[in-house]
Amino acid sequence: MSAPTDRKFLGRLPLPERRFLADALRTETVGGVLLLVAAVAALVWANTPLSDSYEAVSDFHIGPAALGLDLSIQHWAADGLLAIFFFVAGIELKRELVAGELRDPKAAALPVIAAICGMAAPALVYALVNAVGNGSMDGWAVPTATDIAFALAVLAVIGTSLPSSLRAFLLTLAVVDDLFAILIIAVFFTSDLNFAALGGAVAGLVLFWFLLRKDVRGWYVYVPLALVIWGLMYNSGVHATIAGVAMGLMLRCTTREGEEHSPGEHIEHLVRPLSAGLAVPLFALFSAGVSISGGAIHDVFTQPVTLGVVLGLVVGKAIGIFGGTWLAARFTRAELNPELAWPDVFAVASLAGIGFTVSLLIGELAFAGDAVLTDEVKASVLIGSLIAAVLASVLLKLRVRKYQALVTAEERDEDQDGIPDIYEEDDPEYHLRMAEIYEKKAAEHRERARLAGAPRDGADRPA
Repeated sequence: MSAPTDRKFLGRLPLPERRFLADALRTETVGGVLLLVAAVAALVWANTPLSDSYEAVSDFHIGPAALGLDLSIQHWAADGLLAIFFFVAGIELKRELVAGELRDPKAAALPVIAAICGMAAPALVYALVNAVGNGSMDGWAVPTATDIAFALAVLAVIGTSLPSSLRAFLLTLAVVDDLFAILIIAVFFTSDLNFAALGGAVAGLVLFWFLLRKDVRGWYVYVPLALVIWGLMYNSGVHATIAGVAMGLMLRCTTREGEEHSPGEHIEHLVRPLSAGLAVPLFALFSAGVSISGGAIHDVFTQPVTLGVVLGLVVGKAIGIFGGTWLAARFTRAELNPELAWPDVFAVASLAGIGFTVSLLIGELAFAGDAVLTDEVKASVLIGSLIAAVLASVLLKLRVRKYQALVTAEERDEDQDGIPDIYEEDDPEYHLRMAEIYEKKAAEHRERARLAGAPRDGADRPA
């Protein structure tokens, strides 16, 4: 019996997957920059003489009380706008499961194991810190999340362009991370259930699924239905963002004959800018506004709850993802792409310690009855994410020349046919085309040289 063939880890992506990844991450990067701007604006707003107006706006209530939706602006941002974010996350997860990195169990093993270890290790670090310091265990889930938009914004700010394989690994980590964050929210942060509202939400989801199966078209059908499902889910006691995930998972993400894009990809293309450009930044604006002072920063590093969050994000994430990846690669005989090295994996693992959006949400849910501790946990998320971002930036900058060379090789298209040359190198016709291009360039060069050396009219001619 022959030995199993080693598989390539972080190898070249298929061209369609690479193109989809580039489009998705382009939007996420723009959204991440807006997220950074919103977070900074919230901190400035909350730490100036205008802080009273920040609290007044955040606590301002609006909505129909008769429907149980008389919510504060901050509440609308967390439960309403983030449902859009989780709807997109649901579509991403569905696409990964049927057409992306997670469709092949063998290929999915590494990122899934890495993501699980990258959530378990921060929770363990938090638990150890709070067990030693006699702190609260309620915040164990806060440092488990990764914010892909914030991570990409950091890459954009520091000017580092990662090879597509590392970006795909980071995105897959974030998708699996979102899945487990959704499960954590659904299981651990569900209040007393209203079974009538929950039954209505489930019935709405069944109708949503039925209409999709019957290929019913029209936003005017699905948007009102989605709002009804969201409202019922909110009133059921289950966190309302679960409704967004469920609807996202129901969309078809495979193409049929004659389709250029699946319905899921089409809708994601339409909704992602709304999520990344509006929903998440507004959530950050009304969640990240915490008081930052010398005393507050001192408390972050001295209280077990907040210290556990910081160490979970900075230490737990990096060790969990890197350790899980290394062990999985070793036991599955997956060979690392020779163009990359294990320090590259550690740098990406450190970047995954940026746990902004979902960490803030879980922090609000975990300490909902304690406003002071909630703000302290938010501050620890901000500080932990900042430290992780700085650490990852340093590590990535050490390899920036290598990354630039790899990205240049990935994007080279000398025959200008719209397909990167690296995907055609094994094609004989490609080599013929390239030979023709080089011969044409050589002929043009010889002609320019001949003209440059030819005598001008009337010059150097015999009398």
